[in-house]
Amino acid sequence: MTVRMYDPTIEAKGRKIAYAPRPKSLAGLRVGLIDNSKHNSDQLLTRIAALLERDHGVKTHIMRRKKSAGIPPSPEIVDEFKSACDVVVAGVGD
Repeated sequence: MTVRMYDPTIEAKGRKIAYAPRPKSLAGLRVGLIDNSKHNSDQLLTRIAALLERDHGVKTHIMRRKKSAGIPPSPEIVDEFKSACDVVVAGVGD
């Protein structure tokens, strides 16, 4: 019997992930926070927002909740974040 193990923390062979460029600083930036609708994810993101504003100079934040953790954010959320945010944080709660 053969057992195959896969490491989800590495990129698949032949597939490269195009990561978004990271800002050098968060000072003055607008942050979007995506609540995945799991238990306590909203509380986690609220605390993250406060830390980013207090310790890193984030100008403001917008938090929106997905309908379910298993689906991507709605097109409306994506459009709002594209126009109103400089960076986005997705949170997981359980």
